[in-house]
Amino acid sequence: MKRIGLIVVGAGPAGLSAAIEAAKRGVDVVVFDENARPGGQLFKQIHKFFGSKEHRAKVRGFRIGKQLLEEADAAGVQVVLDATVIGVYLDKEVVVRIGDGIEHYKADAIIIATGAAENMVPFPGWTLPGVIGAGAAQTMMNLHGVRPGQKVLMLGSGNVGLVVSFQLKQAGCDVVALADAAPRIGGYGVHASKLARTGIPFYLPYTIKEAEGTDHVTGVTIAKLDERFQFIPGTEIHFDVDTICIAVGLSPMSQLLKMVGCEMKDNVPVCDAHGQTSIPGIYAAGDVSGIEEASSAMIEGRQAGVYAAEYLGYIEKDEMDTEEASLDTALDGLRQGMFAPGNKGKKIDLTEEGIPVSENLLSRGFVAEDEIERFPGVVHKAGIHPVIECTQNIPCNPCQDACNKGCIKVGDHITTLPAVEDDSTCINCGMCVANCPGQAIFLVDEDAGDGMAEITMPYEFLPVPEVGAKGVGLSRSGEPICDAEVTRVRSSKAFDKTNLLTVKVPKEYAMKARFFEEVSK
Repeated sequence: MKRIGLIVVGAGPAGLSAAIEAAKRGVDVVVFDENARPGGQLFKQIHKFFGSKEHRAKVRGFRIGKQLLEEADAAGVQVVLDATVIGVYLDKEVVVRIGDGIEHYKADAIIIATGAAENMVPFPGWTLPGVIGAGAAQTMMNLHGVRPGQKVLMLGSGNVGLVVSFQLKQAGCDVVALADAAPRIGGYGVHASKLARTGIPFYLPYTIKEAEGTDHVTGVTIAKLDERFQFIPGTEIHFDVDTICIAVGLSPMSQLLKMVGCEMKDNVPVCDAHGQTSIPGIYAAGDVSGIEEASSAMIEGRQAGVYAAEYLGYIEKDEMDTEEASLDTALDGLRQGMFAPGNKGKKIDLTEEGIPVSENLLSRGFVAEDEIERFPGVVHKAGIHPVIECTQNIPCNPCQDACNKGCIKVGDHITTLPAVEDDSTCINCGMCVANCPGQAIFLVDEDAGDGMAEITMPYEFLPVPEVGAKGVGLSRSGEPICDAEVTRVRSSKAFDKTNLLTVKVPKEYAMKARFFEEVSK
């Protein structure tokens, strides 16, 4: 039996972060992960993260994964892959299957960071090939370069369903619709809006009645639900699809914590303020201790690493208290706003500023024209200026940091709605557009001459239209509303794969056109 100071189970964002913090303080750390590569879900996540600088905001998930691996290597963390922890027992004995062999380890402390597994919802035909989880779709697309299907229906409007729907469209799939049994969209409105303006319709409260096909999916029927979650006759809608993608939540993979005898509640371990379970020296971090965003998991991991180092005697309590205060502040920043854990399941009617929330956004995925002007980021000015269609209090402020001319203000409170400063002068650098994780910022010149306006918008699809390309401007709902022509295309390393597309439209559509669709040549 091998003796190790700290064993971390899981090489995802929480596990790697925990291992780094402990190893930096001199702890002998080994990380076991059952997968062939470390990083967990991060390497599937090609979108930019929310938050602030300290949360690695505006950085794409796979880049964060690479950063964590580099930090772990520099700190001397040993990561063992294709290593499945099959048992955690009393006295912190850990049994691991590595290859064809079984190895026994004795740890002085253990951090469980096994993450979560996708939920599934049964319906007639749910076992047909072509019914897959959203995580599986991400794995196929973003790790293996395989398109999951040609025509896809997404079930689930949380952030996972919204983000993966957008990535499916980026991969060239036709996302025919997004359905959810809930009456309101569950994820960030900015994620929903970038889907809606590409023409993807939302159906709420709808769910799948039946998947069709014999040896694979050939179609799906959805139907509307009443208040008792029963199908309403006559509301059925049929789609011809070859893929049904399921994103109906996650469940913590807490089996090892149960095995060792940790006190549990609702499938998650009962932990103290230091992330320690009911068994001294055994900690939980990340989704296994409660489902949140990857940014939160990384901070929880860092906390667990610091706490374990103090438990093992590698740092003094004073140092731990200092680190704890800093990390608590960072984590608290992500747990504020409309999507704070305490608001789960609640209907929020007003923003923190007292502005009525867009009902259309919650039910259809886009802010209606008669609602958009009420938000502080939507302004009218002479010349080029930012228009910020961020309408919910979410923890995010890269737009403020991106503008060195002071055009955009969020303030010290990270969930404050961004506003455009009246006395500022935009220099059309495009950094705010490129850095917005929600793709919710546009640069608008409402009068570019000759009765036309120009709109600079984020564009993350291939192929990128060329200057002179003609097409149509799409509204926030994805409806074609005007002719449009590309006048400028900008790509830069600083934009990190977000292209800036400037299109010319009739000036009456300056505050209405929000996406460009090229007309086939």
